[in-house]
Amino acid sequence: MNASESEEPKGRIIQPLRSEPTSEDADRRRDARDDLQEALYEIKRVIVGQDAMLERLLVSLLAGGHVLLEGVPGLAKTLTVKTLASVLGGSYSRIQFTPDLVPADLVGTRIFRPDKGSFETELGPVFCNFLLADEINRAPAKVQSALLEVMQEQQVTLGGTTYRVPLPFVVMATQNPIESEGTYPLPEAQLDRFLMKVIVDYPSAGEEAAVVGRSLAAQSVVRQCLSLDDLIRHSDAVETVLVDREVIGYAVALADATRRPSEHGLAELAPMIEFGASPRGPIGLVQAARVLALLRGRGHITGDDIRDLAADVLRHRIVLSYDALSEGVTADDVLGKVLAAVPAPEADRLIHSSTVPVRAS
Repeated sequence: MNASESEEPKGRIIQPLRSEPTSEDADRRRDARDDLQEALYEIKRVIVGQDAMLERLLVSLLAGGHVLLEGVPGLAKTLTVKTLASVLGGSYSRIQFTPDLVPADLVGTRIFRPDKGSFETELGPVFCNFLLADEINRAPAKVQSALLEVMQEQQVTLGGTTYRVPLPFVVMATQNPIESEGTYPLPEAQLDRFLMKVIVDYPSAGEEAAVVGRSLAAQSVVRQCLSLDDLIRHSDAVETVLVDREVIGYAVALADATRRPSEHGLAELAPMIEFGASPRGPIGLVQAARVLALLRGRGHITGDDIRDLAADVLRHRIVLSYDALSEGVTADDVLGKVLAAVPAPEADRLIHSSTVPVRAS
């Protein structure tokens, strides 16, 4: 090797990302994308519009994260989750959260059997693949917190015994933002366990006309397009999507700007933020961006993938100050300024193949 070949750019640490990519990796990503597009088409036989919500649900599913859907009543949040579970197969449970729920209604309990003189364990409805926590903010914090262990560890502990939930396990929760009577805000520790918080907006006039038209006929019956084995296989295909260290640095910089805004030229945001995004933010952001890149037909992440998902992954991890709340500032307002201030990595500097070294500052 001559001297010119051994010289590396000054100020960078160069190390290999992984083994040489193969055509098999591209085929696996293509199969995953085709299958997910077919599933999406089947879901759209029931759900009109809401393309962003459907895309985020698929991203969360393959990234192995939970998702919180927030929107006013009547936007098909519950119907979307039920339809998604029908198309993807696997077991499904729905829990209607109410103020009188207790933790045992979710995770299960131990019941004494007088005829046997012993206790038996009765597992709760969380033991399924897809759990719909409908109107999760209608139950008090002690009930919401009963989901903490199962959401993070995919297990439930009852009477000193640990029970694993079936995999994959995804919690899809809904909440109504316009009612305050009889509702309980989710604890920050619980919010942080959701990969995404997706804001569901009203449909366009054309989409709403299509919804009304479909309501006049019998509801379409969807068919199952994927199996649990398919989901696991496609999740493995996501791991072949390449991630440049500059993309990782970009995701970390976005989260850091919510914690130390002054260091990113955003001193005006410092009084608005009580607590910034936790490390789960950039971790989830990069994982979700890998899935989004796969759905968009690429084998590598770009800065656009991170930007497109930043609001959904970070908005619920930011705790605003009283000053911000009194002035009507929202987490999305903060993130808008953060995204405008933090520079995205240049596309031509990112790796598109593992034959190119990983870059680190």
